[in-house]
Amino acid sequence: MNGTQISILPIIVSFVGIIIYFIPTIIAFKRKQLNKIKIFLFNLFFGWTVVLWIIALVLACESTNKN
Repeated sequence: MNGTQISILPIIVSFVGIIIYFIPTIIAFKRKQLNKIKIFLFNLFFGWTVVLWIIALVLACESTNKN
């Protein structure tokens, strides 16, 4: 490995980690949830705990059809 490949690896790992961290937010925006901003803020501030990240994921995956 040369020096360029070694220095890019932490950037790639960080980018993938950020995407994984914000999966609940991404899902909420894709599903057009009414409370997507609340899910984003909840995910941003409390997602670092695994339990609350899972709660954010459940909220993001809730049905958008409220009939």
